Amino acid sequence: MTFSLLWVREITAEPSITNSPSLSKNSDSQGYLEPIKLDQKADPLQLPTKPEEVKLQIVQPITLEQAIQIAQEHNRELQIAERTLQRDEAALRQVQATQFPTLNLETEFANERDAKDTLDELKKGEIEQTGNLLTGKLELSYDLFNGGRRSAKIAATAALVRSDQLEVTRLKEQVRLEISNAYYDLQEASEQVRITQAATQNAQKSLVDAEALEKGGRVSKYDILKSRVQLANAEQEFVQAQSALEIARRQLLPLLGLVQSIDFTASDPVQPQEQWQQSLEESILLAFKNRPELEQQLSQRQISEQQRTIALSETQPQIGLFANYQVRDNLSDRFNTVDGYAVGIRLRWNLFDGGAALAGAQQEEANKAIAETRFIDTRNQIRFQVERAYKTLQANTKNIKTSEFALKQAKEGLEIARLQFKAEVATQLDVIIAENELTRAEVNRIKAILNYNRALAALQRAVSNRNSSR
Repeated sequence: MTFSLLWVREITAEPSITNSPSLSKNSDSQGYLEPIKLDQKADPLQLPTKPEEVKLQIVQPITLEQAIQIAQEHNRELQIAERTLQRDEAALRQVQATQFPTLNLETEFANERDAKDTLDELKKGEIEQTGNLLTGKLELSYDLFNGGRRSAKIAATAALVRSDQLEVTRLKEQVRLEISNAYYDLQEASEQVRITQAATQNAQKSLVDAEALEKGGRVSKYDILKSRVQLANAEQEFVQAQSALEIARRQLLPLLGLVQSIDFTASDPVQPQEQWQQSLEESILLAFKNRPELEQQLSQRQISEQQRTIALSETQPQIGLFANYQVRDNLSDRFNTVDGYAVGIRLRWNLFDGGAALAGAQQEEANKAIAETRFIDTRNQIRFQVERAYKTLQANTKNIKTSEFALKQAKEGLEIARLQFKAEVATQLDVIIAENELTRAEVNRIKAILNYNRALAALQRAVSNRNSSR
C-alpha cells in the first residue's frame, strides 16, 4: 500500500459545498493544513463489494499545481515511459561494455578413459587405472574491427535513450495540459453554480417586489406569473449547474489516478494567468526549438542510420585479437602439471549471404525516410497548434475587457430597472430582461477568463516551455 501526501493552503470553501470536512491547521506560520493521506489500493483489480467502500470519504480543496503534481506522479502511461527509459539506459550500458576486452576462465575436472587406450591395454593384457583429468583455460579476447557494428549499436541505443527521455518530457507536458483543462472545467462548473444561485436570489427578490406592488394594485397578475416563471427557470438552472459541478469533479479524479473515494474542489480563484510576452513568430520558433516530438523524429532517423550500418556490417570482415593460457594435469599419473599458451588474430568474413545484409540496409533506409516525413508533418502540426492557441489567446484577452465592462453595465441596468419598476416607469418584463442580461454577462466573463487560461495552457504546451513567457 502506498501513500501520497498533499499539502493545501487554507481557503474558504465554495458556497455551494456543504459537506467539506474541517481540517486542523499546521503549527507553522504559513497557513498550511496538515497533509492528507491519499490511500492507493495495493490491488488495482479489486472490486468494492460494500456501499461504504464506494462512498465519498473526503472532499478536498486542491490547487492547479497540486493537481498537476499528483497526476504526474500517478499517471500510468508516464510511469511506463519512465520504466522504459530505465530499461533502455541499462541496454546502453550493456552495449557500451562491448568497447572493452572480455576475460573468460574455463576449468574442468573429469574422470575419463579413451576407448582406443582401453583397447590397446586389453591387447597388452593389462588395464591401467582411469585418469582424473584437470584442465583450465584463461582467455582474453577483443574485437579489433567489426565493420562499425559496435559503434553503431552504441549510437543507436544512445539515440533510443534520448527518444525515451523526450517521451517522458512529452507525456509530462501532455498530462499538465489535460489536468489544466479539467481543472478549468471544474472552475467553470463551480462558477456556474455561483452565478445560477445568484440568479435565483435575484429572481426571488423580483418576485417579492412584484408581490408587494400587487397588494397595492400597482401590478397585474400577469407580472406575478412572469416572476414566478423566471424564478422556476432560475431554480432549474441552479440544479443543473450543481449536477454539472459533481460531474466535473468526478471527471478530474481519474486523471489524478487516485482512489475513487476522494473528491476535490478547485481552490484557485478564477482569474487570468500570466500574460504571454512572445510574439507569434517568436512563439513558433520557440516551439520548433523545444518540442520533444521534433527531436524524437530526428532520434528515430539517427537510429535508422545506425541500424543500416549494423545491417551492412554483416558483410564486412570481422577481426579479433585473442590470447589464452591453458593448464592440464592428469592427477593419476606421475607427471606434473603442463601448461601452454596461444596468442593470435581471428578473421571472419561472410562472403555471401544471399543479399540479406543489403535487404536489411534497404529497410532502414525506408525507416529513415519515414522519420523524415513524420518530422515534416509534426513541424507543420506544431506551427498550427501555436498559431491557433496564440490567436485564441488574443481573442480572449479582448473578451475579458469587454465582458468586465458588460458586467458592470448589467449590474447598473438591473438596479435601474428595479427602481423604475417600483416607480411604475418600467414593467416586470424589463426587470426580467435585466436579470437575464446580468446572468449572461457574468457567464461571458467567466468563459472569457477560463478560455484565456485554456488558450494559455495550450500555447505553453505548444512551445513545451512554461517559463518562456516570463
